[in-house]
Amino acid sequence: MPENQPLKWYERIPHPVIMLFGIIVITAALSYILPAGAYEREVVDGRQRVVPGSYRLMASTPVGLLDLFRAIPAGFKTAVDIIFVVLASGIMFGVLERSRMVENTVGTIVKNLGLQRKYLIVVLMTFVYGFLGVAIGYENNIAMIPIAAVMSLALGGDLILAAGISVGAVTVGFGLSPINPYTVGTGHKIAEMPLFSGAPLRSVLCFLALSLLAYYNVRYFKKILTNQSKSLGQNLDTDGFVLSRPLETYRITSNNWLLLGIFTSGIAVMLYGIFNLGWYINEISAIFLMIAVLSGLAARMNGRLLSETVLRSIAVVAPGAFMVGYATSIKVVMEMGNISDTIAHNLTEMLTVLPTYASAVAMSLAQSVINFMIPSGSGQALATLPIMIPVGELLGLTRQTTILAFQIGDGVTNLINPTLGGLIAMLSMCRVPFDRWLRFIVPLIGWILLIAWAALLLSVYIEWGPV
Repeated sequence: MPENQPLKWYERIPHPVIMLFGIIVITAALSYILPAGAYEREVVDGRQRVVPGSYRLMASTPVGLLDLFRAIPAGFKTAVDIIFVVLASGIMFGVLERSRMVENTVGTIVKNLGLQRKYLIVVLMTFVYGFLGVAIGYENNIAMIPIAAVMSLALGGDLILAAGISVGAVTVGFGLSPINPYTVGTGHKIAEMPLFSGAPLRSVLCFLALSLLAYYNVRYFKKILTNQSKSLGQNLDTDGFVLSRPLETYRITSNNWLLLGIFTSGIAVMLYGIFNLGWYINEISAIFLMIAVLSGLAARMNGRLLSETVLRSIAVVAPGAFMVGYATSIKVVMEMGNISDTIAHNLTEMLTVLPTYASAVAMSLAQSVINFMIPSGSGQALATLPIMIPVGELLGLTRQTTILAFQIGDGVTNLINPTLGGLIAMLSMCRVPFDRWLRFIVPLIGWILLIAWAALLLSVYIEWGPV
C-alpha cells in the first residue's frame, strides 16, 4: 500500500483481544464520569424486573486499576456455562470430524445436488439456519455451525461465507423471531398482552431480513469465486473442514449412518429437554459430551485416539472459549461501576422530547446501546421494558410498537455485539475472528435496520395493537 494512501475503515479495526480490552478500559473510565445509580427491582414470576420511576442516584463506585483487572477473571466465572458449551461442542464435532461422518455426509449431499446449484444451496442453507434461530434459539444451535463450514468450503466458498450462512442467519432469525420467548415472550408478559401476538408483521420482517442476508451471502460468494483476493477468509485455519478427496468419490457408509443417527438422536433429545424439561446450557453441554463418547465408541476409536482427538479439539476452540469469558468482563465492569441503570435512565429521558415517529426509531437505537451492556435478551427486557412501555404510551406508541422497537434494537445489534457470548462462541466454531466478521457483516446491518425501521414506522402509522 502506498504510504500516503489512507487506511480503509476495516483496516483500522484492532485485534479482538485489544478491542475488547479497550472497551473494558473505556467502561471503567465511564465509572468516573457518569454518576452511579440504580433502579429498584421487584420479583415477578420468579424473575427480577425494574420498578418504573424508581431510579435513584447512589454513592459513586469508580472502577480502579485492580478492579479493572479483577473483572476479567470474574467475567470468566460469570460466563463459565457458555465457555464450557463451546468446549463440549468442539469436542463433539472433533470426534465426528475424525470419524469422517461429517465430511462424507456433506460431500455426498453436494455431489448429489451438484455444484451447478451452489448458489441455491447457499440460499437454502441460509434459510435453514435462520429457521433454526427462529424456532430453536441461539446457543442451542452452536453444534450446527461447523457443518456450515464444511459445506461452504465444499462449494468453493470460505469460512466467512460459512459464518454468514450459519452465524448470521441464526442471529437474524433468533433476533427477529416472532416467537422468541426471551424477547417477544418476556415483553408480552411485562406488557400484559397476548403471548406472541402481532406475529404476522414480525414474520414478514424476519423473512425480509433473512432474504436480504441470503442475497448478501450469494453476492459475497460470487465475488470471491471471481477474485480469490477479495476473500476475507484468507489464512484462516480450515483443517478438518476441507473435503480431502474428489467430490465424485463420496458416499455415506453404514458406520456414517450409525454416527449420523447418534448425532441426530442426541440433538432430538436435547430439543425435547429444552422445550419440555427446562434444560439450558449445562444440559446441552452434557448431551454434546454424551454424543462425543457414543460416537467415539461407534467409530471404534481406541482410548488413545479418542483422548488425542478430545485434546486437539479443545485446542482448536480454546481461543473462542477464552473470548467468551473475556467479553463478559465488560458487563462485570459496568456492574462494579453501577452505571448500567444510569445509562438506561438517561437514554429513556432523552426520548420524551421527540415526536412520535422519531421516538420509535430513537427507542430502538437506545435499546441497541443498552444491548451492549445487557446482552441477555430477557435480561434487557426485564430491565428496560417496564420503563419504556409507559414512556412509549406517553409518546403515543402502542405497547406492541414499543416491544418491536426493543426487539429490533436487541436483535439486529446482536450481529456485532462483542459482549454477546453466544455470538463469540459461534464465530469461534467456524474459526472466524471478530474483526474479520465485522468487515463482512457491518455493511449489511444498515440495510437490515432500514427494513426494520420501515416496519417500525408502519406499526406507528397503523397504531399496531395486540392482534
